[in-house]
Amino acid sequence: MSKDIYRLPDLAYDYAALEPHYSARTLELHHSKHHATYVKQANETLDRIADRRGAAPDPLIARGLRKALAFNVSGHLLHSIFWTSMTPGGSELADGTLSAAIDADFGGMDNLKKEMGGAVAGLQGSGWAALSWEPLARRLLVEQIYDHQSNMTPGQLPLLVIDGWEHAYYLQYQNDKAAWVDAFWNVANWSPAQIRFDNAVASHLEPAFA
Repeated sequence: MSKDIYRLPDLAYDYAALEPHYSARTLELHHSKHHATYVKQANETLDRIADRRGAAPDPLIARGLRKALAFNVSGHLLHSIFWTSMTPGGSELADGTLSAAIDADFGGMDNLKKEMGGAVAGLQGSGWAALSWEPLARRLLVEQIYDHQSNMTPGQLPLLVIDGWEHAYYLQYQNDKAAWVDAFWNVANWSPAQIRFDNAVASHLEPAFA
């Protein structure tokens, strides 16, 4: 059984720690209900896939299970990155490799923030904005992720993400996505993004056809 393969991560701070920028009630519901559901459904989907091994192929069932697995596992992954993308009081990005890459690929932090905000504002429905490392071009990109798993380049690694689903902000900011994005930057945590960036750059080899 796969019930323990995916687990809800503990937060490094309590539910009230990000106030007033992110309310305790919003964070509690988001973490303990929404994220927990993705974890539960990811594990249940793996069990259903395992139960069907050896059975006669049914393309419709297989397609539905694979889509459910992608949706829930990606939701689990993105939320796990999201919690570490925030910290009480926020943290500034120190001069270093990630800061230099942001300057080179976006022309500075202000431009990156505008592009991330535009990605959230332009979502048609639910989704995310992600600052990602794209290994083919070996550069940073801002990606707009629909739902949890679509419209992403293969092999990319999200470094810092903003949740644009309504459940992430509506209780506190209602339909004002821009206010939510502005609030996010007050609690943004750049230290894990720096670590992810350095690990990504070090681990990805040049494409074989380059």
